[in-house]
Amino acid sequence: MSTAFVPPAIAASDLSMRYPSRRPDSRDFVVNGVSFSLDQGETVAVVGETGSGKSTLAAAVAGMAETGEPRSPLIIGGELRVLGYRMRGISEHKRQKVTLRVGYLPQDAGSLLSARLTVAENVAAPIYARDRKFNQRDAGDAVATMIDSVRLPLGILGRYPHELSRGQRQRVAMASALILEPALFVADDPTSGIDVTVRGAILDVVRELQQRRDFSALVVTTDLAEVRYVTDQVIVMHRGAVVGQGQVDEVLDTARHPYVEGLARTRDHARRQEKFRAS
Repeated sequence: MSTAFVPPAIAASDLSMRYPSRRPDSRDFVVNGVSFSLDQGETVAVVGETGSGKSTLAAAVAGMAETGEPRSPLIIGGELRVLGYRMRGISEHKRQKVTLRVGYLPQDAGSLLSARLTVAENVAAPIYARDRKFNQRDAGDAVATMIDSVRLPLGILGRYPHELSRGQRQRVAMASALILEPALFVADDPTSGIDVTVRGAILDVVRELQQRRDFSALVVTTDLAEVRYVTDQVIVMHRGAVVGQGQVDEVLDTARHPYVEGLARTRDHARRQEKFRAS
């Protein structure tokens, strides 16, 4: 018996991107010749320093490329398919289909919550954006379930974002990104600017929800140590290009690029410190 073909959640082939420029012949690539594939139900972390192109890649996967906005990146070479849709030159109708199935947590998403809406209203906003006539009681139940899933007390539902800590706001934003039960979750540096004591808890939430709901996930981070909280599969980017890809330790043990070699030294130093503390 034949089974239906299930396309990868993400498939990038020689993908190159840049931002709009007044110079039509500009070749200032932000993403340069990137290729990778992510099967449905899998998680990959994209690691790189600031300016490596990882956030641009995440935005494109989330459907934020070629929107016509001034800071929307352009796909100028290669291919990017998300949930089977070709993103280069995508129509607005198809883009909406993609974004309804992709949960996107941009950088510092907690600060982007509407100050005029309560926590419950912020989390429910995507539901009503999709269907204005959605049953309020069902929406309330879905919001309460989602807030509980991101390890926040239900007592915060009536509060406003300014009444919450930064870590709490980030988890509210995560709940909003996941409320429509997306097939793909894109999280761009979800722990940025958050107290180090809270970062592990936020990444644990990502891992637990992915395992429970079986969505695919692309998680962007600048910190290799955070990768293991969510996956052992990594893509390392440097100046727009992929310089390492695969299982974390294998990538570091076979480093052939100076940036990856630096990450390997950082890992080895951390291991020595752990052994020293344990002795």
